[in-house]
Amino acid sequence: MSTLNQLIRKKTKKKNFHWSPALKGNPQVRGRFSRSYICTPRKPNSALRKVGKVVLINGKRITAKIPGSGAMPQKYAIVLVRGKGHKDTPGVGYSLVRGALECLPLFNKTRRRSLYGAPNPDKS
Repeated sequence: MSTLNQLIRKKTKKKNFHWSPALKGNPQVRGRFSRSYICTPRKPNSALRKVGKVVLINGKRITAKIPGSGAMPQKYAIVLVRGKGHKDTPGVGYSLVRGALECLPLFNKTRRRSLYGAPNPDKS
């Protein structure tokens, strides 16, 4: 009877699944920006996506999307990485946080300010 219970337990046991395993359960992780390049998305879309290689402080090497328009971070800049990359870019599962550490914020941004850390424009 005990062997039957063990077999049932093995079948129903789920593996731990994470969308962003390099972060190890943390919402954001600091890393060093090592290389920036441009890649193209999957089939129905056509554009140039800004992507960069990042070495995290826990030793993992990942590719992260650089959101928004503007300058790319320089080499060896300290950046903040979060989960959720870009859906149509293969192999990119992370994105940088703009306006944190040495990654420049988006200037003259009026919509979705909270995501990029842009200040509230004066209403006059």
